[in-house]
Amino acid sequence: MTTDISAPSTAPADYAEITEPPPTGRGSDYAALSREVKQSGLLKRRPGYYSVKVGGNLLLLAAGWTAFGLIGQSWWQMVTAAFLAVMFTQTGFIGHDAGHQQIAGSKRVNNLIGRVHADLLIGLSYGWWIAKHNRHHSHPNHVDRDPDIADGAIAFTEDHARVRSGAYAWLGRHQAWLFFPMLLLEGLALHVAGVRALLERTGNAGSRAAKLAEAGMLTAHLVGYLAALFLVLSPLQAVCFLAVHQGLFGLYMGCSFAPNHKGMAMFAKDDKVDFLRRQVLTSRNIRGRRFTDFALGGLNYQIEHHLFPSMPRPSLRQAQEIVRSFCARHGIAYHETGLFDSYAQVLRHLHAVGGPLRLRPELEY
Repeated sequence: MTTDISAPSTAPADYAEITEPPPTGRGSDYAALSREVKQSGLLKRRPGYYSVKVGGNLLLLAAGWTAFGLIGQSWWQMVTAAFLAVMFTQTGFIGHDAGHQQIAGSKRVNNLIGRVHADLLIGLSYGWWIAKHNRHHSHPNHVDRDPDIADGAIAFTEDHARVRSGAYAWLGRHQAWLFFPMLLLEGLALHVAGVRALLERTGNAGSRAAKLAEAGMLTAHLVGYLAALFLVLSPLQAVCFLAVHQGLFGLYMGCSFAPNHKGMAMFAKDDKVDFLRRQVLTSRNIRGRRFTDFALGGLNYQIEHHLFPSMPRPSLRQAQEIVRSFCARHGIAYHETGLFDSYAQVLRHLHAVGGPLRLRPELEY
């Protein structure tokens, strides 16, 4: 019989820390796996890797904005917009690592890196994301507990689909076809959600001082970003740049996160599942080599990341062999597939979820 093990809820001075939970006992499966991973040294910080990673990313981001300034009023800026969309997503990956306390040994340093990369450099609320992401890591694919599968534009469960009507029902019926086009709006949705959380002072982790600092950085980004676009470009070019940049940013970000859990095992709110199985059975890994690791920001090792959230990104590849072997010995299904096959699985799941709506022709209008 298994027991329900939740991730720890204690928080440091500024933001709730997303780390692996304490083992429930020396005899638990997770405790055994955790000891094996710790003995391998894979949880140690990797300052050299992150120094190069953060420094190189900042140089490329600065190069993109420098090119923007030098090119000036030109339709070639759409190429710059595409490049900056890639760099914004890569910057977001670094903010993600900082939120998981992967980069530095100090919580304050990690949170500073996270705020700078999320709020100042790409305009996303770090505190809002931490609060939301904590809940996701504690209960991935748990209905009514995981905010990433809450009822919204996309219906992730048949129960959510059944209660829809009107235009909302039409969206649910066609969500598999509309999923990738809708990701073009993901960047805008993240900006709006973060700003709304700050204005409402809800769903945002951190002290008052941290929130004020975050609000200042977020405001500086939004004002600076819009000012740069409309001062350098013509009004039409500025609007097109905004659409291309934010659209591709949202698409890249969404395509990086979509394979992780969509279409994997889901649990009802009251299901009792031990931590190890909860994280493994609800997660999907993506096969690939170094380029895949770079393109997906290490999220392709979703199983290992969920089991050991504070593990530095470059250690996940090595941890995979340990975790995969452990799961095989204990009869725990370990799911790994190719990137395009993962998207096919996600779309099949969304199509199946929308099935009840397609059986209700009375909702057509």
